[in-house]
Amino acid sequence: MTQNARTVCVSDIMTKAVVSVDAATTVSDAAKMMEDTKIGSVVVTENNTPVGIVTDRDFAIKIVAHAYNPTTPVKMIMSSPLYSISPNESIRMIADFMYTRGIRKLPVIDNDKVIGIVTATDLIKQFALCTRDDLQKMYCESITKIYSHYSPYA
Repeated sequence: MTQNARTVCVSDIMTKAVVSVDAATTVSDAAKMMEDTKIGSVVVTENNTPVGIVTDRDFAIKIVAHAYNPTTPVKMIMSSPLYSISPNESIRMIADFMYTRGIRKLPVIDNDKVIGIVTATDLIKQFALCTRDDLQKMYCESITKIYSHYSPYA
């Protein structure tokens, strides 16, 4: 049985295995963890509370651009504040959220705990399974949302 794109939620597509590091962890150690586990991001925590995220893009851009030392704490390069989503949100809401914030990796948080992560790749995989009717409805709703600010009838 396939799910309707309107009913698929974050918990259905998220990756449950998430790697977290303390804010004091060095960028070198975090990069080694990412390489060893073959992932593109780590969630940064302070006192077991998620406060930021470090992505492979952060390494490529921030470390090289600023010539940071490998012993630099991840807190210096993390993206913060940490944008997150709840497990019950619709995948359509996530796509909009990621687009408006310009992000590609979104931790899933429930009761102040990271329980998963959703990436732009996860969304692409899910949208590839959508029916033509699902896509048409998403397109119409997106266009309506974009132009509702300009409508004299709104």
